[in-house]
Amino acid sequence: MTKLPAGTVHDKIPDDIKKMILSSEKIEAQWRDITPLARNEFLCWITDAKLEKTRARRIQVAFDKLSRGERRPCC
Repeated sequence: MTKLPAGTVHDKIPDDIKKMILSSEKIEAQWRDITPLARNEFLCWITDAKLEKTRARRIQVAFDKLSRGERRPCC
């Protein structure tokens, strides 16, 4: 599998998030383009979900935001 850059604190990307990133060349390119701090924000936001359904929803929201060129998960 392709080596993806991680965040500043999160040095490993969970498999479900990695799968989302690698599902689209556009998303992968955007992921590689954002800063390590921005990647960390996405990773923290997704992995902090307490419920699996919340985590799945956040992965979909991250996909949508990255596909639109957004560089942060919120704000």
